[in-house]
Amino acid sequence: MITITSLTKTYGTGGKAVPALNGLNLQINAGMFGLLGPNGAGKTTLMRILAGIVNPTSGQVNVDGLDLSSEKGKRAVKFTLGYLPQELGLYPDLTARQFVDYMAILKGLDDPRQRAQRVEQVLGMVGLAEEAHRKVKGFSGGMKRRVGIAQALVNDPRLLIVDEPTAGLDPEERIRFRNLLVNLAADRSVILSTHIVEDIGQTCRDMAVLSKGTVLFRGSPAELIEAARGHVWSVTSSGTEKPNHHMTVVSMMHLSDGIQYRLVGPDAADYPQAQAVQPGLEDGYVWLMKSSGQEVNGI
Repeated sequence: MITITSLTKTYGTGGKAVPALNGLNLQINAGMFGLLGPNGAGKTTLMRILAGIVNPTSGQVNVDGLDLSSEKGKRAVKFTLGYLPQELGLYPDLTARQFVDYMAILKGLDDPRQRAQRVEQVLGMVGLAEEAHRKVKGFSGGMKRRVGIAQALVNDPRLLIVDEPTAGLDPEERIRFRNLLVNLAADRSVILSTHIVEDIGQTCRDMAVLSKGTVLFRGSPAELIEAARGHVWSVTSSGTEKPNHHMTVVSMMHLSDGIQYRLVGPDAADYPQAQAVQPGLEDGYVWLMKSSGQEVNGI
């Protein structure tokens, strides 16, 4: 279990203090946990603090009874942690096996025979056993992400943190990667940080939404969906005029007789022909942001 209390992180740029986290309070339980939010919400800063890479300005983080504000606690957590950052610096001229072996050495796996066995094991877990001899520079984006997961798993961590792991992947690789994370969560805790709503909906039963360094929502995806009930509408328009400003267009589809809009907003009083529709997770996320006074980048 991870308990985060009054966590703040402020960066100084050009003599001006810029808050990345603003008194954040959050509890993360065991299993697969999703952290959702727009770019700039503070997700990566939080992940880097949990990984012990960045120190908070103030506040407290406790991981399984270990206090990250102490050097002893930080070192103990690092031994039980696997981390895949948003941008992992791979050595392109190393093979996948060589790179994971190098990371295993850095993580303290000193026995050559045990280390070699573990490297082969994690490469097999991520589906790269037959590609282990190839240089990383010849890998696709999805394969490089799997190398990243392999290095994160090589010390058999109890807690795995992955930051924006599916960004830029094609649909097939995204599905493969999401399934891999769910399988890994069977015997460890996994924190998935992303701005892609679908990734949370397909993998997590527990989640939080961050915006501007604070928690806007904490609960299950089903609860976030339910919060949007009565605020999602389908409107078909024969003209080219877009819906008015208090509605957010989640999607639009050109039909033979006009354009079908999927709208999220407080009501559809301006559209007598509007039909209430079953909300989805994306609708719940958009409604949360709108009802919290956050900017939503709809159409």
